[in-house]
Amino acid sequence: MGLLQGKNILVTGVLTDASIAFHIARLAQEEGATVLLSSYGRVLSLTTRIAGRLPSPAPVIQLDVTNQEDLAALVEQVRAHVPHLDGVVHSIGFAPESALGGNFLNTSWDDVATAMHVSAYSLKSLSMACVPLFKESASIVGLDFDATVAWPKYDWMGVAKAALESTSRYLARDLGPKNIRVNLVAAGPIRTMAAKSIPGFDEFEKVWNERAPLAWDVTDPVPAAQGAVVLLSDWFPKTTGEIIHVDGGVHAMGA
Repeated sequence: MGLLQGKNILVTGVLTDASIAFHIARLAQEEGATVLLSSYGRVLSLTTRIAGRLPSPAPVIQLDVTNQEDLAALVEQVRAHVPHLDGVVHSIGFAPESALGGNFLNTSWDDVATAMHVSAYSLKSLSMACVPLFKESASIVGLDFDATVAWPKYDWMGVAKAALESTSRYLARDLGPKNIRVNLVAAGPIRTMAAKSIPGFDEFEKVWNERAPLAWDVTDPVPAAQGAVVLLSDWFPKTTGEIIHVDGGVHAMGA
């Protein structure tokens, strides 16, 4: 039996087959799960096309995590395909261009608020929308990028990731009594569509090439995806509020 045999998993944020979210969905299917994807607006058709590259067809449901109507309709949309959920993957992040690239001191609150809403508060919104779909237990896994230090050019996205990490801990506290686990996977840099939107992404590559004790490949999203799949499984039944680093060990190294 696979790690996720018989489980129903909702995966957000699948845009290309190079994304960590895509490989989480792929591995989840290979480990026995029934997978649903979510997307919204103009990129919904893109997600639908990429879903065809999974080992098995996966339905794509409409979900904008900043839209209350979409969140309210999530239960009905999911139940059109599966009766309940056992796990959810939060792979959502966005910051306006002005919030990245070394413009930290000049970014407007409106743009900061957008980054915080989409990249951090949405973990709470998505989690609460899914709670009615959970049974005796469930696992919520978010994708993170280490927010304990200031990274070159990452600016307000780094602040949003720090908020994401804190949000996951408070969710772990408040959802724990329902036997819902909330954990994050802090991955090293991967050349995804999201990475392309970060000015100076090559500076991240340089850091990892110099400091990772385990060789890091920025073109390989599979190790991070494997970490997420294990957290979705029953092999960490008493682990919550945790950040699992899948970054080649860079987080543990001094400058």
